[in-house]
Amino acid sequence: MNCTLEGNGVKAFGKAIHALSRISDELWLDPMVRGLALRSVNSTHSAYACFLFSPLFFQHYRLGSVSEQSSETIKCKLVMKSVLPLFRCLTSIERNVERCQISISTPNDRVTIQFFCRHGITKTHNLCFQESEALQAVFAAHLCPNVLKAPARLLGDMVTHFPVSQEEITLSVTPLRVSLRNYHEGGNDHLKFMYTEMSLHPDEFDYFQIGMESDITFCLKELRGLLSFAESHCLPVSVYFTAAGKPVCFSVEDVVLEATVVLATLIDSESRGPSQPTETLAPTILSCADAAVLPVGSCKADSSKAQGIPAEMEMVASSQGSPIINPPALMLRLPQTDNPDGLGVDDEACASVTTTPASSMVTRASCWWLLSCLFAGVVGLPVRPILVNLRNTFREFPQIWHGCPLGLKDELIRFGG
Repeated sequence: MNCTLEGNGVKAFGKAIHALSRISDELWLDPMVRGLALRSVNSTHSAYACFLFSPLFFQHYRLGSVSEQSSETIKCKLVMKSVLPLFRCLTSIERNVERCQISISTPNDRVTIQFFCRHGITKTHNLCFQESEALQAVFAAHLCPNVLKAPARLLGDMVTHFPVSQEEITLSVTPLRVSLRNYHEGGNDHLKFMYTEMSLHPDEFDYFQIGMESDITFCLKELRGLLSFAESHCLPVSVYFTAAGKPVCFSVEDVVLEATVVLATLIDSESRGPSQPTETLAPTILSCADAAVLPVGSCKADSSKAQGIPAEMEMVASSQGSPIINPPALMLRLPQTDNPDGLGVDDEACASVTTTPASSMVTRASCWWLLSCLFAGVVGLPVRPILVNLRNTFREFPQIWHGCPLGLKDELIRFGG
């Protein structure tokens, strides 16, 4: 086999080797009629990558004579440590290398890579290879119910939010959104790591097909190389997957090359790690029956229930779990009345109730709530009758007046208190 690359083709070939170096320490060269395939499989067979360069990618591509093409295929496995240093500095290659020639000699078990540089300089590298059958992942992408296609820059920008030390990430898809979050294995202490999650709308993708909702967890290290390769050539990335425990495939296609990365995913029980909270503190929903247990302003209120703030509260979904009073629920406690100037009972009835100290106690929290309702217009009732009743109560019990907030005192004084 003999092939020649020129110009940007040498840099693209080197970037492919960089991406494959994230998969394994071994590299397979597989010359075929369709082109030259570079393959890599990790030791646990959980990650597979293949870059196929068609004959149109090369300036010159010759597989061999007719007899050699009909004979057994070349089984060429190289050590990544011997190949990667040749393409380590891609910037220097782009600036100095004019042409690269790669040839495989089966009788000598040797791969020869020559760099023809500027000023007539030629660098020749002879690498010994081992005969080994190249492994190939069998993945039916057309049978996957979930297919995503997006620009490489979009996926690359999402991946940059995760640290380099992040090993695994979880991809969650629904018909309404796509989210990507980090995954941590083992331990229940959420304070030892940072939880990161990003979401995308379906409109952000070039192609969006979700046949089933699923959460899959896969390794991020092996994916970074493909995203970097696709982003440098402005190629979109397609994602094919089904459910947790089944492989996920990332592919890039162009006229002269194809790139595929197939990664194993964790099974469903493992994909729900400590970084994925399974329980969320939901706000308490109050029913009308519960909200009407203690009607505010009722003259028949029990003495043991009139001294505190209402029992129904809405718990805020926060780490502090701070309680707040639900004004709509308290509104249901107000009795309905046809009298537009009262609270459902006449002034005489309320005045008679004020003779009982236990039933007319108004706590500091109740005062604050009434004051906030008056200013915000939540209650929707006339202000003057409320303040008149409170003024009568405070005149009967001066000790409550001394503990009343200053804001409410000012309102009572302004209305003739």
